Amino acid sequence: MPESTASHSPILLAQGDLGVDRTYLAHERTLMAWTRTAASLISFGFTIYKFFDGSLDIKHQRHPLGYVTFSATMISIGLVSLVMATLQHRRDTKELEVRYNIRPRYLTTVTAGLIGGLGILGLLAVAFRQ
Repeated sequence: MPESTASHSPILLAQGDLGVDRTYLAHERTLMAWTRTAASLISFGFTIYKFFDGSLDIKHQRHPLGYVTFSATMISIGLVSLVMATLQHRRDTKELEVRYNIRPRYLTTVTAGLIGGLGILGLLAVAFRQ
């Protein structure tokens, strides 16, 4: 039985093939949902840090499971989830690019990168207690 080469060559689609567009946009919406979730974790972690930073005395700050550790953990989880979601999005859209010969749009990836940059700044502010 001869091997099919269809799986290795890009499939040429009609200009109005909406199935591929819907699939691509579903991947974009998924990344934006992960970006919102990560932004929520990052901002909530930083908010907890700033709230307790001004309201507790110095003896509570040294506790290993205190608010600083909790805040840094929440921000870190937000950053890790954002990186993992962006990598998965990139992998999935790359497959669509190869299989269906489409051009990627980078707006959601740029947005995820900007939110990630803000998360890194928040984590550094918590780590250096600014």
